[in-house]
Amino acid sequence: MNNLLEVNQVSKSFGKFKALNQVSISVPKGSIFGLLGPNGAGKTTLIRIVNQITMPDSGSVHLDGELLQDKHIKDIGYLPEERGLYKSMKVGEQALYLAQLKGLSKSEAKARLKDWFERLEIGDWWNKKIQELSKGMAQKIQFVVTVLHQPKLLIFDEPFSGFDPINANVIKDEILRLRNDGATVIFSTHRMESVEELCDDIALIHKSNKILDGKLIDVKRKYKANTFEVGIKTEHNNILREELSQKFSISNASFKTLEDELKLNIKLNDNDMPNDLLNYLISKGEVSHFVELIPSVNDIFIQTVKNH
Repeated sequence: MNNLLEVNQVSKSFGKFKALNQVSISVPKGSIFGLLGPNGAGKTTLIRIVNQITMPDSGSVHLDGELLQDKHIKDIGYLPEERGLYKSMKVGEQALYLAQLKGLSKSEAKARLKDWFERLEIGDWWNKKIQELSKGMAQKIQFVVTVLHQPKLLIFDEPFSGFDPINANVIKDEILRLRNDGATVIFSTHRMESVEELCDDIALIHKSNKILDGKLIDVKRKYKANTFEVGIKTEHNNILREELSQKFSISNASFKTLEDELKLNIKLNDNDMPNDLLNYLISKGEVSHFVELIPSVNDIFIQTVKNH
């Protein structure tokens, strides 16, 4: 079984509102899976179904080859966007309590918490109350509690919310480490740069329907436009621009350089090869910049949503 989670044709309605319409996703074992979509697309409903907080109207969910059932609660760690720590409880007391709810003994929970608190340099928070912590500090505690019982599947909904750049990077590194140690991660966020850095596979949900999915690298290949960003130093900018416009579709490019040069985006024709374009440019001047434009996840997100 190569997929840890299989969601098959899941639908869910709340009254007359269709939150999910026959949505299917497959999350490979040992991967970080980006679950993307605009606000109100249906992502949170799908996450709640996987966590058995709500049930689908139709369709099925399988975890590690088995139909999802009550016993699988211990196999899932869920960090919701809206955090839920008890503000008046002390950090250590609360972390131990929540760990035991996930099936850990008190001694095992203490040992694992000690390791995590040392790794994240938060050992002196043990006797602080949650209400004494900043939002980012409380987020770290919630993250630890989510992953402490070492579940097969981790679901992070906006895990970087409330973090400064340094601590966001710390949590990013921990997510990668958990993946490398064998965990499977579903990652829902609006921060597309985090998707670029972390995700192996993605699915995009819009208006209750899945409209895009696949390995991130394959999705990028599908959306690339065979366009190159070019910088060239020549004494005849206008002449070269005119020659290129006769052969290709061109537009002005904007990127930072140390020299004054002709900057263009050049879209190749179907039968053109990048090396041929590069050799042509070299014959016309000094090429200082030649980069294929690969669409970002943000570009793909916006283009796909607009087209639906």
